[in-house]
Amino acid sequence: MEHIYSTFEAIFQFQTLISMLLGVCVGIVVGSLPGLTPPIGMALFIPVTMGMDPVSGLLLLSSIYMGAEYGGSISAILLNTPGTAAAACTSFDGYPLARQGEGNKALYASITASTLGGIIGVIILLFFTPLLAQLSLKFGPAEMFWISIMGLALVSSLSGKNIIKGLLGAAFGILVSTVGMDPISGYPRFSFNSPNLLSGIGVVPALIGLFSISQMLVLMSKKRGEVIINEQKPTPYLQVLKFVLKRPFLVLRSSAIGTVVGILPGAGGSIASFLSYTLAKQSSKNPEKFGRGALEGVIASESANNAMVGGSLVPLLSLGIPGSASAAVLFGGLTLHGLIPGPRLFTEHADIAYGFMIGMLVTTILMCLVGLLTAKYSPFILKLPYNYIIATVLVLSTIGSYSVKNNLFDVWVMIVFGLLGYVALKYGFPIPPIVLGVILGPIAEEGYRRAIELGSVHGSTWGYFFGQPITVVLIIINVLIFLGGLYQEFRKVKAEKA
Repeated sequence: MEHIYSTFEAIFQFQTLISMLLGVCVGIVVGSLPGLTPPIGMALFIPVTMGMDPVSGLLLLSSIYMGAEYGGSISAILLNTPGTAAAACTSFDGYPLARQGEGNKALYASITASTLGGIIGVIILLFFTPLLAQLSLKFGPAEMFWISIMGLALVSSLSGKNIIKGLLGAAFGILVSTVGMDPISGYPRFSFNSPNLLSGIGVVPALIGLFSISQMLVLMSKKRGEVIINEQKPTPYLQVLKFVLKRPFLVLRSSAIGTVVGILPGAGGSIASFLSYTLAKQSSKNPEKFGRGALEGVIASESANNAMVGGSLVPLLSLGIPGSASAAVLFGGLTLHGLIPGPRLFTEHADIAYGFMIGMLVTTILMCLVGLLTAKYSPFILKLPYNYIIATVLVLSTIGSYSVKNNLFDVWVMIVFGLLGYVALKYGFPIPPIVLGVILGPIAEEGYRRAIELGSVHGSTWGYFFGQPITVVLIIINVLIFLGGLYQEFRKVKAEKA
């Protein structure tokens, strides 16, 4: 604890505070623009950190990371265009709220939940890093397979009125995820001799198409003069703050899920958001409001999304294992300053390690202040004429899709998935299950294939899949989530008949 107290003076230096504030602002802008992911924004600023002291440089990168994770919710709420993949869940209820004229309320809930989730995630990082790092080492391919299946089990809760259409959508998403090189053998699949398909179908262009382009096509199909988005009503922030604080269990549960999922290498914020969102829906007294403008859905998604940031740094700082692309960029920032992540970081450079983690708490507060300003004024975007909004979103979506790999093929992927999303909406197929399949398909396949190989080495594939303590717990959770979704649908059908 002595290192914690000795670092406060370094954190509150002018240069360090400016670094954090700059990082938050840059991160929010990066996150709100489709295609500009947190690792891209962080990588652009790595050269800037070379002339800075280690704590300031690392906090600049981490503040971009945290700001970008929140920034993705702004475009998700206002334009139904998630700036990051993890913000996809936020759009489920955030955009309906914006269409009802309550975009301001949704944005306030988003920044409040993001702040609370971020604080909880960093506190867990600060005090429980060694313990959680050992837990993350116990998650092998079989465990990651069941984690991804846990996400896919949410289909029953995200399918709306028709589970069959939801399952078909998820199956289509999984099929899309198999395009490209086999993750184990490296053999090309469904590439049709196209070099562009060897690396698979990009998740970011596909998501931009499914959410953004499809929604713009829906807006373009409306009759002239038809009300699409209601007049935005300003909401006092204290009213939203009270609403969030009256639901401490929702915030704590979602933040815990985000932190734990963040610890697991390769899991990412998407799984955390979907898990938290679905559990919030299943435990709600009014589950029918989810997907139509439930503020609890925004809170659950954003709490998990930002708590994941702290969790993702646990294996990096304590074991030297970057579990995500953003953590890998931060790994580069550490080595640039001569710091080697791992157990020795806390013994040889404890002042820097603890200064970095405490500084992330300050970053979260700064993110809240900047986020409140953006939440107050960004809904004015919706006052623009709809043809301006449509044109702007199409341009930003095209730039975002192209910027991922600087490849025009990704723009075509965006267009194709936009058309598919429009057709799906027109014929009652829900978009979330398709997104789940696209995101979780590769994780499930790689975990399954590697688990089979390891199981054969251990002499029992079945035992490796079903006989380990953690896999048994995950299987039970999977069954409970799936049955909970079915029970919820049964109650809904019974209520409609009554």
